[in-house]
Amino acid sequence: MMTQPRYTMLAAMMLAAEAYAQDNTDAPEPRRRIVASIPDRKLALIEDDQVIKVYDIAVGAPKSPSPSGAFEIANRIEHPTWWGPRETVAPGKANPLGTRWMGLSKKGYGIHGTKNPRSIGRNASHGCIRMRNAEVEELFARVKVGDEVRLIGERTEETAVLFGSAEPAAAVAAE
Repeated sequence: MMTQPRYTMLAAMMLAAEAYAQDNTDAPEPRRRIVASIPDRKLALIEDDQVIKVYDIAVGAPKSPSPSGAFEIANRIEHPTWWGPRETVAPGKANPLGTRWMGLSKKGYGIHGTKNPRSIGRNASHGCIRMRNAEVEELFARVKVGDEVRLIGERTEETAVLFGSAEPAAAVAAE
């Protein structure tokens, strides 16, 4: 006869094994990538070559432009702390990173939220890609460390297909 503590432990182990089996199905993870057009100030989430969603973003100001190139998501942080040159800002409404940070493989750059949603659609950041907090939370839930991020600095055929062919009006905001 099994004692109560042993039965409880066995039941917990069986539940854990079942949960593990359900989480480790053979379904392949979608191939996910992010393409951001700096001149269009738009970002597309693409899974298995299908555009899932397009977001408006803020990009680097002329004095601190966003980098162009191929990168990866290097880290993901919920409710990040911002370490500035003269101050540190804890998570919360005053934090310039908003509610989420997705660091890129280029040190010091990332995709993040903002405390200033009016900056979206402008060249206003210190080089990072800014998004509205609700939208960066949505993106954050879908991406993983290692996902590809392409920041494109000039209009291309790909950006025309993703974001349309008309160039946006210039929108520059000092930070």
